[in-house]
Amino acid sequence: MARPMTMAEKILAAHAHLDEVEPGQLIECDLDLVLANDVTAPIAIKKCKECGTGDVFDPTRVLLVPDHYTPNKDIAAAEQAKIVRDFAREQGITHYWEVGCVGVEHALLPEQGVVGAGDLIIGADSHTCTYGALGAFSTGVGSTDAGVGFATGKAWFKVPESILFKVEGQLAPGVTGKDIILHIIGKIGVDGALYCAMEFTGSAIAALPMDERQTISNMAIEAGGKAGLIAVDDVTRAYMDGRVERPYTEYHSDPDAQYKSIIEIDAADIKPTVSWPHLPSNTHLAEDSRHITIDQVVIGSCTNGRLTDMRQAADVLRGHKVHPNVRCLIIPATQLVYRQCMEEGLMEVFLDANCAISAPTCGPCLGGHMGILAKGERAVATTNRNFVGRMGHPESEVYLASPAVAAASAVLGHIGIPQDLD
Repeated sequence: MARPMTMAEKILAAHAHLDEVEPGQLIECDLDLVLANDVTAPIAIKKCKECGTGDVFDPTRVLLVPDHYTPNKDIAAAEQAKIVRDFAREQGITHYWEVGCVGVEHALLPEQGVVGAGDLIIGADSHTCTYGALGAFSTGVGSTDAGVGFATGKAWFKVPESILFKVEGQLAPGVTGKDIILHIIGKIGVDGALYCAMEFTGSAIAALPMDERQTISNMAIEAGGKAGLIAVDDVTRAYMDGRVERPYTEYHSDPDAQYKSIIEIDAADIKPTVSWPHLPSNTHLAEDSRHITIDQVVIGSCTNGRLTDMRQAADVLRGHKVHPNVRCLIIPATQLVYRQCMEEGLMEVFLDANCAISAPTCGPCLGGHMGILAKGERAVATTNRNFVGRMGHPESEVYLASPAVAAASAVLGHIGIPQDLD
């Protein structure tokens, strides 16, 4: 009889064709999907061509998403994108999205039904862990590992220990999935889940829509996590059914599965939270951050660029103007989110508030383009990292927050909460 296992262990065991695995065990697994973007794919493509035949193992299982420096910001970015485009055509890659169809990868792939429950996915991007919100084991790797994955469809893993986060109770109005994960990272630190699978459960998690669950899984890496998983439930099934292009498999942790630790959190204790520079773990309550004046707000990214996020931002901005000393950038994460914002009248709200609206791109999140900070400038962003120089000059500052807090801050000219606008 197999030992009791967690979700993460069950997915890895299945893909290694083993009855059971245990933490610390080294295993070789078959991969369902391998992902790279315009920054990481060129190196992965070079490595793939050095392996075996030089062809991908399955052109339907390799995903190429040019989203970081697109639309191309300069000649170097254009050359990178061309390498990816040419390889996609050469290999007959079915999951390649050109500008005009592309979105921020970790919002695009779930939306398009490419990823699903039970999948084992590696991506040459650290926020590949996002797909754990759908009950998949997905994790970021280096471009070399992705390139080998392109060629072989396989990868080695050390089975991680799992940490269970039980968030029970009801969230206060205005508290979101972003506040949950910032609260957790503030509690355990940026290395608190180092090489562990983070598993999120509890009534507060069950009450969240899929968009906010993806926000939580997306930032597992910011606590050092290898993956961030949420078990499949009716919300997940409603999202996946009729959307996911391949049959999916549900894996649920056994009741007596062994965890490295179990961390219990009362949802009532979570308030709108902001991460001050220069670590996601440097968390403070938004209401205690009002003294911090800002120059820019970015609402978007693979963390908070989905339709729910756009709605939350619009609800705050409606009837208000962005502060004259602030630039507010709105970046819907995909073309579909952009269209939905138009259909729901959210674009009108953003334009009336004097926001600038961008095509889908990772741009400002990594200091790439579409919102670089100058020396001494401060930004509130719905992104996932606030390291030194993350959005531009090394002496600029990034404060991480939810879409609602970011939108309120844009109007106020300093960090604040929506209630401050009443």
